[in-house]
Amino acid sequence: MDSARSELCFLSATELLDHYRRRALSPVEVVDAVLAQIERLDPHLHAFLTVTAEEARRQALEAEYAYAHGEHRPLLGVPVSIKDVTPVAGVRWTSGSLLWKDRVATEDAPVVERLRAAGAIILGKTNTPELGWKGDSGNRLIGPTSNPWKLDRTAGGSSGGAAAAVAAGMGPLAQGTDGAGSIRIPASFCGIVGFKPSFGRVPYYPPSAVELLAHVGPMTRTVADAALMLSVMAGPDPRDRHSLPLECSDGEALERDLAGARVAWLGRVGDVPVDPEVAAIARRAVAVFEDLGCSVEELVEPLEDPYPVLDILWSVAMAAVHRDDLDAVRDLLDPGRLTVIEHGLRWRGVDVGWALAERNRYVDRLRQRLERFDFVVSPTTPVTAFAAGADHPGQIAGYPTTYLSWTPFTYPFNISGQPAISVPCGWTQEGLPVGLQIVGRWRADASVLRAAAAFERARPWSHQRPPLASGGETG
Repeated sequence: MDSARSELCFLSATELLDHYRRRALSPVEVVDAVLAQIERLDPHLHAFLTVTAEEARRQALEAEYAYAHGEHRPLLGVPVSIKDVTPVAGVRWTSGSLLWKDRVATEDAPVVERLRAAGAIILGKTNTPELGWKGDSGNRLIGPTSNPWKLDRTAGGSSGGAAAAVAAGMGPLAQGTDGAGSIRIPASFCGIVGFKPSFGRVPYYPPSAVELLAHVGPMTRTVADAALMLSVMAGPDPRDRHSLPLECSDGEALERDLAGARVAWLGRVGDVPVDPEVAAIARRAVAVFEDLGCSVEELVEPLEDPYPVLDILWSVAMAAVHRDDLDAVRDLLDPGRLTVIEHGLRWRGVDVGWALAERNRYVDRLRQRLERFDFVVSPTTPVTAFAAGADHPGQIAGYPTTYLSWTPFTYPFNISGQPAISVPCGWTQEGLPVGLQIVGRWRADASVLRAAAAFERARPWSHQRPPLASGGETG
């Protein structure tokens, strides 16, 4: 691919829209460039389970016609990918499992309906582990998604295909889902923006297996793109009884400063250690908020780890999916997920009741501890990307990890439902991205986007390109 065409793949959605409106670029040439990027890079990355090239080209022609006739919609002509736990009518919908390898969706999810109505061009379905069960995106259909920064490392999960696609220039926008960190983990590992909105801000239908923990959100290369995409996806829908009224940030709100905001620096949760290089990079990044006029206070005592609650709710939910057919489908399941299912079958009803009640108590304790602050800032993950295909790191500084226990900065805020974003804050000596998580008050989505935008202005990252995307070596 020539350099000019490659550059088209790294324009943000807001830049594309500006070019389209001025008739300086055509949606057709942009989609052709992105599809060529997918053809060139995806054999190395395995970010997509299904590419809908023919349909994308048809949509691009429709967008070009619309611009020629003076039509404008929020995402008209902008390429987007959809995570394969989310149905797109007429397209294969595997949820990352051999069980559904040939299933075709008969209707769009609400978020897909809204993206279509806004004029977005759907490129295809991105890779995910079986039902999004872990923090790597490997499955028995195509294997793991590789990290664009280093191919032997994971892109993270469960929205790893989405993150790798955005990082490698295979579309500026991607839809992800997040039940314990599944947007923020891969965003951190791949050096992009991943926003988990407040619980219910974006309608989730069909419901996730882990319904009370699950969020839908944008994955992009810039904060402005995340805000734009959220503005299209958010808002109530009767198919999701938890869905909330629209509340998100416009471009003008993103420009407001942070002077006077109170920020808590969270360096540790429970007993899980943090890789020293990750901790140092994230800690240096927090100083940016002081430069922006915020008061920053370190939380000396580690945050309480709600993993016992998460473990019960997650494993029981995975087991419940196969309450009536486990013996029949056992041989088709991901072995790691099967272990989680068998773990979930050991819990009693009274244990689940305790977990639900303890969740409420934990959220109240969390509220009381953090109510003095406007934002909580932490590393997104305690490590950088681990080996591609591994279910979890295995250990962090000698501390053994399990399928989700290794990501304690992310899942507390699935339990509380607060908005949280991961933004790039640095790269290790090995060349791997490190993410900074910014968590807001309950339902204060616009404030989180404003804080992330202020950090982005102070420490821009969108010029960074993975070596693979530039034709270089990845190791």
